[in-house]
Amino acid sequence: MTLPLPDLEDATTTRVVFGPGALAQIGSLVREQGGSRVLLVTDQGLVKAGHAARARENLDAAGLKVAVFDRVRPNPTDLDVEACLAAARETSIDFFVALGGGSSIDCAKGCNFLLTSGGAMRDYQGRGKARAPLLPLIAIPTTAGTGSEVQSFALIADEKTHMKMACGDASAAPRVAVLDPMLAVTQPRSVIAAGGIDAISHAVESCVARNATEASRRFALESFSRSARHFARVLATPDDVESQGQMLLAASLAGISIEKSMLGIAHSLANPLTAHYGMVHGAAVGMMLPHVVRFNAADEDSAQRYAQLAQAGGLVGQGAAPRHAAETLADQLAAWLAAGGLPASPRHAGVEAAALDTLALEAAAQWTARFNPRPANEGDLRSLYLLALEAD
Repeated sequence: MTLPLPDLEDATTTRVVFGPGALAQIGSLVREQGGSRVLLVTDQGLVKAGHAARARENLDAAGLKVAVFDRVRPNPTDLDVEACLAAARETSIDFFVALGGGSSIDCAKGCNFLLTSGGAMRDYQGRGKARAPLLPLIAIPTTAGTGSEVQSFALIADEKTHMKMACGDASAAPRVAVLDPMLAVTQPRSVIAAGGIDAISHAVESCVARNATEASRRFALESFSRSARHFARVLATPDDVESQGQMLLAASLAGISIEKSMLGIAHSLANPLTAHYGMVHGAAVGMMLPHVVRFNAADEDSAQRYAQLAQAGGLVGQGAAPRHAAETLADQLAAWLAAGGLPASPRHAGVEAAALDTLALEAAAQWTARFNPRPANEGDLRSLYLLALEAD
């Protein structure tokens, strides 16, 4: 099944295959793309769940030569990419299949850069620095979160500093994204919660980002609309295949919006929390997002965009005042965070007020900060951290 939006083919170079049981198509999809020697990139959690074995069975059945790298860690670093690279070189692969959350997909993308163009991950920070075309990649997300399955960027952390490097190139975008909700229903509730909040944050930030276009906003609004209808359902009933499928679609739609518009300071604020305190990315960005929405809503245009989101999600009526709609949106984001059992304050991860100057300095240096609709200096970012610290 193709993603049910008529203008999708004009919005992304990635073909999206959607539906329960879609995993069974990956062997034929690799063959269609000309692959014969595949590296399956995944993690130990999916090995234990049996999904990696099912993926390999489908690849084997298509007569493909398959090697497996199953040691991806959450928030992969350049060390993970180097380990993946060693596995890729052992079998002289010509194709990648990434199975998992954004970590597996990004690790495969990072490995692809090094395998085809050499060097180290830091050489590819920014956009368009690949020196040779990358190998084809099929991405199979098992969580509704990052949207990496439709994006041309890999987020890889530096092993020493744990700060994330955004490495993008047009040829890094997966050829095919396979969205199978049967893979998502087996995820722990904590993973579903953090992934869902991440997808929601992508729709919210990309909708108001400085580079946003009418086309990118359309995808952000559609993503948020689906999340608003289905996120609470997957939290209450994780085996709801319909709602899991809709959340996977929402994550991909938000990913398409990010690709065209980028993000904002909620992500800039989240990354240092992940780097220094090991916070799960979705939880970190989710706790900062309500405060960022209120901060940005002081800008009239941003308040209007937030109102569009709130209307798309059924949170307010069409005639709601923009500032009121933005406040309602912020309140709903906080409510979803609580419903998912995710902390509202970084204090739960051990953050203290004494650390805020350093965190604000690092947040200001994050690449997503430049796309925020309202300029934010270090003092603004520190104030937002303080608001989050005092929440709860």
